[in-house]
Amino acid sequence: MTGGSRPQKLNYSLERWMQDPSPPLQSPTPSKVSMQNGPISRVRGAPRPRLLLQGQRRSGKSSISSVVFHKMPPTETLFLESTTRIQKEPVNSFMDFQVWDFPGQIDYNDGTFDLEALFSDTGALIYVIDAQDEYLEALTRLHQTIEAIQRHNPAINIEVFIHKVDGLSDDFKLDTQRDIVQRTTDELADMGLDGVHINYHLTSIYDHSIFEAFSKVIQKLLPELGTLENLLNGLVSNCRIEKAFLFDVLSKIYVATDSSPVDVQSYEICSDYIDVVLDMTEIYGYDRGELEVNTVEETKSSVGSSEDWSLPDQSSVMKLQNGMVLFLREINKFLALICIMRKESFEKRGLIDYNVQVFQQALEKVFELHR
Repeated sequence: MTGGSRPQKLNYSLERWMQDPSPPLQSPTPSKVSMQNGPISRVRGAPRPRLLLQGQRRSGKSSISSVVFHKMPPTETLFLESTTRIQKEPVNSFMDFQVWDFPGQIDYNDGTFDLEALFSDTGALIYVIDAQDEYLEALTRLHQTIEAIQRHNPAINIEVFIHKVDGLSDDFKLDTQRDIVQRTTDELADMGLDGVHINYHLTSIYDHSIFEAFSKVIQKLLPELGTLENLLNGLVSNCRIEKAFLFDVLSKIYVATDSSPVDVQSYEICSDYIDVVLDMTEIYGYDRGELEVNTVEETKSSVGSSEDWSLPDQSSVMKLQNGMVLFLREINKFLALICIMRKESFEKRGLIDYNVQVFQQALEKVFELHR
């Protein structure tokens, strides 16, 4: 942008996409969303997508749920009691879903459970294995669970969290993962299930690995994921952004990012930035309720001939010592866009603000198509 001129034609035209978003997006499950008033809610009367959290006793299932969805400090999870019954927790976030925490001692293959009903609305199985303990029995239960899933709902995503890897050497982590993968592959092949796809994650509640793992799990449940990634790619290209994340601010799960590889350090600094912003808003009493969003036409008129116009107070900027800049823009009370860029790119603030506003309008259009 140059002084006195409006933003130039975009290389990846979000505006053009908004005017004619063809071909129409396809979603296996119709969705309805109000970007300003709440999270995505699926068809009225339909059950929430379900995540099954399973594993042996003391493997860390309840600690994971408490840290990720209830913001419990990891050190306080040491005082959690063992789960004695199935805990069904609704998660009111960007996407409404349920987390079912299964006690380690429950055997739902004993005939008392209706496995058809249990697995029918399940989006993902998260099986937690304690990497610091003997895991042969845990693997046996995992293999039995996978066999049951293949009978009743083979579309379920199977995610294995190799947990409590904090304090372990990198070599030991990789050796443990290799052993678990090999044993599982061999056992499933013996069962005739050698085509089952399983995702493995090294996790700990004492760092960001547990949030990154959950991010990858949740992304697979979003039919809009491909379109979100394309919109972020366009934003990154137009504004020369190094990395962009679309975060669920309540859980610090990123629901989408651009197509460039995710650097752990970049994710960590963005996640920590959310904590800083939330802490500040709690101190100063900012109401993170409904956000007023202008139309693209109103945005254009706001730009006018000024390069210094800026978005409303729901934006935040942090300049780092290494010359990089963090830019946060709240989309609504659930979603926030966080961008990492160089100082030189951020100096074109008018271009960035304009493109972010267009991105926000395009984002609403995406979910409008899924109503």
